[in-house]
Amino acid sequence: MMHISILLISLLGMVFIAAVFAFVVLNSGPRDEDYGGISTRGYIIRRWWMIGLCAAGVLVSVWSLIPFPLQASSAESPRIIQAVGRQWSWELASNSVEAGEPVRFRVTSQDVNHGFAIYGPDDKIVAQTQAMPGYFNDLDVTFEHAGKYRVLCLEYCGVAHHAMVTEIAVTEKH
Repeated sequence: MMHISILLISLLGMVFIAAVFAFVVLNSGPRDEDYGGISTRGYIIRRWWMIGLCAAGVLVSVWSLIPFPLQASSAESPRIIQAVGRQWSWELASNSVEAGEPVRFRVTSQDVNHGFAIYGPDDKIVAQTQAMPGYFNDLDVTFEHAGKYRVLCLEYCGVAHHAMVTEIAVTEKH
């Protein structure tokens, strides 16, 4: 959704700038004292040339922005999973996901700051973000392989910090 907003704002900005250029060109007229030797035909050619360049600029800009990351984000909406951290546990709205399924973790905390880190079956970090009280961080993840993934806290949050673990079961896509 944010990508579409940025695209629309960029397009509106480009159209506005092109409209300002077109306004200036259309309202500029021949000044006999400065350009006495230039004919009316020259001003017409210059005016249409400027309008054509502005239109070409807008078209090229739109054409180049369309394939930008919008294709991937608009292809499939991610599944939303709420993730809440508290001393000393994680609560996930769901602990199972299919491989290849886009997932958006909405991460928050009920008490203090925690580090929400997802570790793959090989114990390497797949993704991470902060879990903060009163604030939601979105973490987009697409698990490529099936297996058991662990969620650990990356920020020391108290004496039982090491016990703050939960699992996500990633199954093969059906």
